Amino acid sequence: MAATLNKVFLMGNLTRDPDMRQTPSGDTVAELGLAVSEQFRSRTTGETREVVTFVDVTVWGKVAENCGQYLSKGRPIFVEGRLVLDTWDDKTTGQKRSRLRVRADRVQFLYAPERRRDQNGAAMGSDWAPANTPPTPPPAPQRPAPQPAAPAEPPPEGRDLEDLPF
Repeated sequence: MAATLNKVFLMGNLTRDPDMRQTPSGDTVAELGLAVSEQFRSRTTGETREVVTFVDVTVWGKVAENCGQYLSKGRPIFVEGRLVLDTWDDKTTGQKRSRLRVRADRVQFLYAPERRRDQNGAAMGSDWAPANTPPTPPPAPQRPAPQPAAPAEPPPEGRDLEDLPF
């Protein structure tokens, strides 16, 4: 029997704030919407195109709690997990329905500068700096200006520079 592998690695931006809930047994669950984009150049027109894929991600436990506390719409994340197929009967039509989603084992928060917003909600630029940014080094000490070189000695009497062995 052949071995199988079900492993997914995705990097993209959240399409909405995490949807947090508790199961009856007390487990924390976060539902994330992730947009993963791919850019390519069209062979016919030569223009760069972008295709976006939207992925549903489910996170459980402490990882879900961290996602709910620190993530928001637009933030970039890296997800490691596996594919899960959900199936159910549609109550309105009675048809079988299915959905493929990612069950995340790890979620890594990626760096993205927070955008300041003006009174109308428009982005104004970044006001975020990483906490581990090294301090600006102090200016180098001033060195004294070099002294002009002394004039070269004239060649010894009776000898031309072309006669020197070097």
